[in-house]
This record gives sequence, C-alpha cells and structure tokens, in this order.
Amino acid sequence: MSLRTLQAETGLNRGYLSRVERGLIRQPAPTTVLTVASALRVPPDAITHEETP
Repeated sequence: MSLRTLQAETGLNRGYLSRVERGLIRQPAPTTVLTVASALRVPPDAITHEETP
C-alpha cells in the first residue's frame, strides 16, 4: 500500500507515516499502531514485531 493510500485510510500525516516506516519514530503511540494495522489488515505485532499479551 502506498503512503498516500495509507494516509487516506488512516488520516495520519504522510510524512509521519514515512518516518515511522523508516524507523525514525521508534515507539509510535499505541493508537497509531492500531490504526495503521487496521488499515493494512494485519495484527499490530506485524508492525511492531512485538507479541501482544
């Protein structure tokens, strides 16, 4: 999914999403992770590489 499409689906700023994607934002807010995961239709741990409890 392109950043433009992800921006449209999540309402998050494309620049912010780019920084998260490149690892420049190491710990995005949990709500951001859930929003992006939902838009991508993946579990949150697929984005964070951390297991959920």
